[in-house]
Amino acid sequence: MERFSRVKLLIGEEGYDKLKNAKVAVFGIGGVGGFAAEALCRSGIGAIDLFDNDAVEKTNLNRQIIATENTVGKKKVEAMKERLESINPAVKIQAENLFFMPETSNSVDFSKYDYVVDAVDTVTAKIEIIKRAYENSVPVISCMGTGGKLNIESLKISEIEKTKVCPLARVMRKELKDRNIKGVKVVYSEEEQIKTENKTEQKKADGKTAPPSMIFVPAAAGLLLAQAVVTDICGL
Repeated sequence: MERFSRVKLLIGEEGYDKLKNAKVAVFGIGGVGGFAAEALCRSGIGAIDLFDNDAVEKTNLNRQIIATENTVGKKKVEAMKERLESINPAVKIQAENLFFMPETSNSVDFSKYDYVVDAVDTVTAKIEIIKRAYENSVPVISCMGTGGKLNIESLKISEIEKTKVCPLARVMRKELKDRNIKGVKVVYSEEEQIKTENKTEQKKADGKTAPPSMIFVPAAAGLLLAQAVVTDICGL
């Protein structure tokens, strides 16, 4: 039995060939994007471009699939590249140490992708990723907020116009409507954010407040992103 024999049993040779010949971009290699990238690799996607400019930190150890004592301090895209190549040496991985924003967006050719995954947490970047994919007629799926949540059963895949509860989805609905961008597929949660009594705030390296988080919802959201990509590419 070879590496993807069970994948082929489930989706057939034709479906597997579509995945093997597909190229996917994953923006954001954190708690969500790391699981998405790994699931895509383990599903047989032939080429994956990774975009992130962060390094693995100690605080990532509780939820990010690339975070181990051995990878702390390493660039996330490099850690992810090594991990994916250890799973499938034939996969083509491009690791881009890039903080994607409107001012850096011209460095990425969206037209070469079969699918784009947005797993970043900056609204401006999310809008630009979706806009560039939309302009190039490339399917895109975007992850909404996963911080402060515990219940994976509240996660859903839907179009942005049909989302509710999630504050980030509310912002994205308005911003995309203002740009006349419709029907964007998203993963979001209908769970209300958990209110904690702990008033101590933790700051991330960029100075922003870090939301409370455990592995369950970010990981499950990443797997849902990958599921949508794989089933759409295969036409399932």
